[in-house]
Amino acid sequence: MDTGYRDRLYSELVEKIEEMGYPKSFGEQIGQALGSEKALMRMIGYLYSVRPKTAEEIADEMLAIMSDRDRWVQKKQAEYYNSKYNELLRNGLE
Repeated sequence: MDTGYRDRLYSELVEKIEEMGYPKSFGEQIGQALGSEKALMRMIGYLYSVRPKTAEEIADEMLAIMSDRDRWVQKKQAEYYNSKYNELLRNGLE
C-alpha cells in the first residue's frame, strides 16, 4: 500500500472538514477511524457531493462507511472459509 497516497487522502479529508468550519481534531478523528484509502476516498467524495450541514451527518456517514467495510471483511472471510470447507469435502482429510 502506498502510504504516501493514504497520507495525502488523510490530509485532504482533514482540510475539507476544516474548510467546512469544524475543528482540525474532528477531521483527524474521522480520518483515523476510517483508516483505509478506499474509506477515505468515499468520505471525501461524500463531503464534496453531499456537503453535509452538521457534524452528526459527517459522523453518521463515517459509521456507515465503517459498517460497509466490516461487512465486506466478514463476507471475504466467509468466502475463504467456505472454499476451504469445500476443498476438504472434495479431497478429504488426507
